[in-house]
Amino acid sequence: MAGPPVASLPMTEDQAEAARAAFALSCPGLMRRTDASGLTQGADWQAACQAAASVPRGGARDFFARYFEAVQVGDGRSLATGYYEPEIAGSRERRSGYEVPIYARPRDLIDVDLGAFTTDLKGKKIRGKVQGTNLVPYDDRTAIEQGSLEGRAPILAWGADPIEVFFLQIQGSGRLRLPDGGIMRIGYDTQNGRDYTGIGALMKARGLLGPGQTSMQGIVAWLHDHPEEGRAIMRENKSFVFFRELNGAPQGAMGYAVTGQVSVAADPKFVPLGAPVFLSMDRQDATGLWVAQDTGGAIKGSNRFDTFWGAGDTARAVAGGMSARGTAFLLLPVGTLARAGIVAPVGTVGALPQR
Repeated sequence: MAGPPVASLPMTEDQAEAARAAFALSCPGLMRRTDASGLTQGADWQAACQAAASVPRGGARDFFARYFEAVQVGDGRSLATGYYEPEIAGSRERRSGYEVPIYARPRDLIDVDLGAFTTDLKGKKIRGKVQGTNLVPYDDRTAIEQGSLEGRAPILAWGADPIEVFFLQIQGSGRLRLPDGGIMRIGYDTQNGRDYTGIGALMKARGLLGPGQTSMQGIVAWLHDHPEEGRAIMRENKSFVFFRELNGAPQGAMGYAVTGQVSVAADPKFVPLGAPVFLSMDRQDATGLWVAQDTGGAIKGSNRFDTFWGAGDTARAVAGGMSARGTAFLLLPVGTLARAGIVAPVGTVGALPQR
């Protein structure tokens, strides 16, 4: 369903400029990648990408109004959570107080593109390991925490707190504060192929969390207060993330740096990675123009988004308590809706204006 004219969306010039910069950064991948959603082709983005590189100061809102049209994906009813770049205590070497391994990609982890075997499975991938002559599921969280990867996976660093390392995996990237005061930045490399299970929903369903405890901060506090039960609950999330060391800012699934209050994770089956998305939510801090530059294990469906807030205490507080609902509008190159047979509302520009 077509959305409102982009010019009518309530975005500030500063917000539009930040989104323009993120969009321009994503353009090479946006034009090169196959759009898993099937909504666009690489060439569709060419005009907008060329224009994004030379938008005059104060012209970002006009840029989006000229080159994009809005569409509501699915029923439009969206849920937005938040993530951030955490900083936790870590060490490059194992030492007293630093006993939790943070693994790099295992040497025996295999990625399989099922579409290479049959067109019926195009776009589907699995991960596993070879056992004899069979490909079997890779070790789950319990097996890995019990030491199954010894000799099979490099250890990048050692964490001080297993709960902090667990949430570092959920966030996908972070900073390790080393004993000498230095910082080691690590980011997502891959995961074990097991399905992600959100422990917050499990804990809420079991009545373990009281009023005001359903934020990430509340969940962490409960896990620290109930170490044995907490370990068992964390192991119900069989997904396990492997990291690599970063030399710069954290990167999203496109391989580009993500930006706080601009980048958002989305499901690429419904949202082209690199596309702008306008979120109209019941929280003002989540409302605005974002750019889909990342994905997430829990971010599934046409209207599921995860907003990125950067690093620091404020980012941690906002991301940890973020749960906003509202409507999402995907911004696509002008002409996309007509090709898909979607009728635009009155007032939507149907073709690029003459410059």
